[in-house]
Amino acid sequence: MEEVGQMVLEPFGVTEAEERAYRFVLGVPDCTVAEVAEAIGAESGAARRLLKALEAKGLVCRLPGPTVRYQGAAPDLAIEVLALVRHRQIEQAKLATAELGEIWAAAERSRNAPVEVVHGRDVNTQRFLQTQLAARREVLTFDLPPYLEEGIEPQHELQVRRMAEGVRYRTVYDRSALAERGQMERVFALVRAGEQARVYDGVPLKMLVTDRSAGLVPFTVSGVRRSVVLDESPLLHALVSLFELVWERAAPLWSSTPTGVDAVNERLLGFAAAGYTDESIARMTGLSKRTVERRMRQMMDRLGARTRFQAGLQAGRSGLLG
Repeated sequence: MEEVGQMVLEPFGVTEAEERAYRFVLGVPDCTVAEVAEAIGAESGAARRLLKALEAKGLVCRLPGPTVRYQGAAPDLAIEVLALVRHRQIEQAKLATAELGEIWAAAERSRNAPVEVVHGRDVNTQRFLQTQLAARREVLTFDLPPYLEEGIEPQHELQVRRMAEGVRYRTVYDRSALAERGQMERVFALVRAGEQARVYDGVPLKMLVTDRSAGLVPFTVSGVRRSVVLDESPLLHALVSLFELVWERAAPLWSSTPTGVDAVNERLLGFAAAGYTDESIARMTGLSKRTVERRMRQMMDRLGARTRFQAGLQAGRSGLLG
């Protein structure tokens, strides 16, 4: 039997015996089953099965005519096709493992484990809303991008309803979150509906905790949305402590109760606390840049602040924003 080089096609699902047959067919066009069998040292029936397998993988093709003969396919194109097939199989296998994850999660729940992982965009959105529906007293949230667009409006509507039912919401928004399109308007509406909102530069993670006994920490891996679901545990208690530390350091945005500050100035101070420039504030409020500059200068003088951002912080600390 002729010696062959190192086998290289195994990663593409080609066995060593198949590759030996393929190498022979490449070098001997129009070969018969008997010639392949003799070359690789196999029985005729085994050689026939190898050639059929190679034909199914697109590495050889059977030639027309009364005698069964085979010809090898060009390696570059044939292997490219095999690579695409292999990649598709891997992706399908990864999707199939979601079922294994559910089996594992069910087993963990049966052992009263404090941690569960849920997979998928729709499942995560549903779980996020369901967790808030179960809240009786309080919802604590770290808010930062990215957002699931389809979940924004349902979340807004649910939060307004839950606050009307007496559930207290405290949210720390990352400054980057408030730069998202329409987000400042949504936050202002939520604050007017009862949310206690603050802004912090560098919120460490997305998080939602209800009644200090259940939590969700969303994250994304390879484009797949996931959330760690936490029951009452030392880990959840640590996240609540983290929330309180960040809450103390964050700047209030607006107040849901009257503060005695002119409504326009109050809104401008909230934007300043979020770090917006006068030009950005003017664009989002509809005021002229000159009006924004004049009002901000008056408030900075009143608060003894040197910058817009400092004015927002000072306003929060002095109680002007609640």
